[in-house]
Amino acid sequence: MPSWEIFEHQTQQYRYSAMSLNVTARIPIEQASILGYVGSTPSRIICMKTCGASAPLKELQRHFGFEPNHVVAAAKELPGRR
Repeated sequence: MPSWEIFEHQTQQYRYSAMSLNVTARIPIEQASILGYVGSTPSRIICMKTCGASAPLKELQRHFGFEPNHVVAAAKELPGRR
């Protein structure tokens, strides 16, 4: 989401249309911060929790869990998922 501040100023109807109520779980993936918009649904946030890591991009993505197989595994851990 490019701007949470702008999103929060939209109507509730718009926010619900953008963040479908049928979605029962969300996993924000933030490579720059621990913040993630998840609303009130169960979630898991995949993010960097430290500052100052330095390595090739692929190595950092593996270290912080940004690889697709890690995201899929996290999704399967959410309540009601397999």
